[in-house]
Amino acid sequence: MTEPLHVHFEDMGVGEVISLGACMVDPAALDVFVERFSPGWDVSYGAPDAMVYALWSRIFADKAAGWAQSKVLAVDGLRFMRNPPPGELMRGRMTVMGKDPVGDEKGIVIAQHDLLDEAGRLVFSCLTRALLARR
Repeated sequence: MTEPLHVHFEDMGVGEVISLGACMVDPAALDVFVERFSPGWDVSYGAPDAMVYALWSRIFADKAAGWAQSKVLAVDGLRFMRNPPPGELMRGRMTVMGKDPVGDEKGIVIAQHDLLDEAGRLVFSCLTRALLARR
């Protein structure tokens, strides 16, 4: 039996900031990622942009696993500000920027996502539009 979905469209408020959790740039994972997906990248520069995106995508997917979200419609406005070094711990947050009901059963949540490094500096940010079920 699967766990019931707890977060619906109505449960998120505009302006609300939701923690997505944390992730680390694992040195061994960085080496494997570069070898397979970014040959020629010098790991002394830190994690390549594609790995930063993958780390954000993972913590967002983990957080949203309990949401009544049917799909992410768009990921826009990607900004890569830094390439975090191996061992860097990053924290994710999501800020609800807007909501748009779509009929009686669904709604679109527009949100900004940020990954911040240990010093609180922006590493990555993007905008998403996701479709969630209404209660």
